[in-house]
Amino acid sequence: MKKKAKANTLAIDNTELVLAMQELEKEKGIKKEYLLESVETALVTAYKRNFDSEENVKVTMDKETGEIHIFALKDVVRVLENPNLEILLEDAQKINKKLEIGDKAEIELAPKNFGRIAAQTAKQVIVQKIREESRNILFDEFYNRKGEIVSGIVQKADGNIVVLDLGKLEAVMPAKEQIPTEKYHVNDKVRAYVLQVEKGLKGSPQVTVSRACADFVRKLFELEIPEIYEGVIEIKSVSRDAGSRSKVAVFSPNENIDPVGSCVGQKGIRIQNIINELHGEKIDVIEWNEDPSIFISAALLPAQVMAVDINEEEKFAQVIVPDDQLSLAIGKSGQNARLSARLTGWKIDIKSESQFREMINNSQNEDGTNEDEANEDEANEEVRPQEENE
Repeated sequence: MKKKAKANTLAIDNTELVLAMQELEKEKGIKKEYLLESVETALVTAYKRNFDSEENVKVTMDKETGEIHIFALKDVVRVLENPNLEILLEDAQKINKKLEIGDKAEIELAPKNFGRIAAQTAKQVIVQKIREESRNILFDEFYNRKGEIVSGIVQKADGNIVVLDLGKLEAVMPAKEQIPTEKYHVNDKVRAYVLQVEKGLKGSPQVTVSRACADFVRKLFELEIPEIYEGVIEIKSVSRDAGSRSKVAVFSPNENIDPVGSCVGQKGIRIQNIINELHGEKIDVIEWNEDPSIFISAALLPAQVMAVDINEEEKFAQVIVPDDQLSLAIGKSGQNARLSARLTGWKIDIKSESQFREMINNSQNEDGTNEDEANEDEANEEVRPQEENE
């Protein structure tokens, strides 16, 4: 059981400090109770350090007046062994008649010059906690904005790193997160996707942004097309070669809504706004379909597809296109095929009609040759026993 003695020997008035805490709570959202607790903890350490004390001490600070009181906490005992940690029952009862063996007596201390030490310590702690809490609040704010698009001013564009001023802090856009075809200059206004938010060595948030990731395109669609933001149209997948071409698969469970038309907009105005943000990057909007054959055919647009043979087990698709569509289906440096494979999640092998026919003929010829050889071997097997008999 714990009994508290009356505190009447030391009272350090910090009314101004409490008022400052109240202002900080209003302006920065730092809870006064959190600051009071931090000050009390720091004052315990300051007391022990400055007075070389082994005592168990407790410091309290009145949340209304800021008065600081220091108490030595001692176990009430019948036989005294350690005067720093213990107090005899008869002495304890002089402080508080209700104290008994096993209780903790709180004996208020009045160390010389501790008022000045307390004031300095409190101010140092307040300043430190303001910095820490401000960093924490900033970190939480930007951590919650992870996956959003932010606007910033280019502060630095040297070498491989672009630094953006986001107002409250700076963000970094590494080389791999930049669009290869874009050039960034100081004071340019740039929009980017918040890719990662981490705490630095001193607790400051370190923000990494991207203009090259597929999610940047996804988020632009959400911002530009109300039906996507409202959930009427769903983006199923996005594949992208930043600065060159993107493919976006969209779907609507409502049969009365054309997901592709809604994304493109009247006279292409909606999709054009996104293309402008990406400085001319081409965007193919494709309707998603649960039938992989139909989805893969659509993904390979603008190429026309004749047939798609599906291997569900290996998630492999053999695609046949007209001879004059082969280069279009594959795309420059294989881009169209590569983006289609990423978009659908299927391995895609594209062959022209002529290539496919040749492959079939070769396969049939091989089968025919193998069959002839098998027949010849069978005939030889029939002859050999007769020769042995002879």
